[in-house]
Amino acid sequence: METKKRNTSLGNWKRNRSFSEGIKKKCVRDIEQNLSTVIEISREYEVSRSAVYNWIYQYSSHLKKGVKQVLEPMSDTRKIKELKEKVKELERMVGQKQIQVEFYEKMIELTEQDLGIEIKKKERSSPSGGSAKTVKR
Repeated sequence: METKKRNTSLGNWKRNRSFSEGIKKKCVRDIEQNLSTVIEISREYEVSRSAVYNWIYQYSSHLKKGVKQVLEPMSDTRKIKELKEKVKELERMVGQKQIQVEFYEKMIELTEQDLGIEIKKKERSSPSGGSAKTVKR
């Protein structure tokens, strides 16, 4: 349930909202499983970080006040998932490029056969020396 209060000194509207216990527990569970961070929950539900920490202290089974825990900005599991998705995308792109290369090579081969000329450059065994040295006079 959302109500609005007028903050007369600043002229701004403030929201006083209350969230169900289920939503709070879900948010805490997401934080515990490293699916979300405190900042993400704070932004998503438009509440202060201290409110989210209060939910954690109230509903968490192992994150309690006074107990220090290092929280990563992005969980390892999320990073791994994102990296796997990136690898999949890159492998797909490499596969498409390989198909293109094979297509172009076949086109060159067929064109060489039809026209009876050599289009594709032969590979050299030794690298080119470039232009000859010039002597200043």
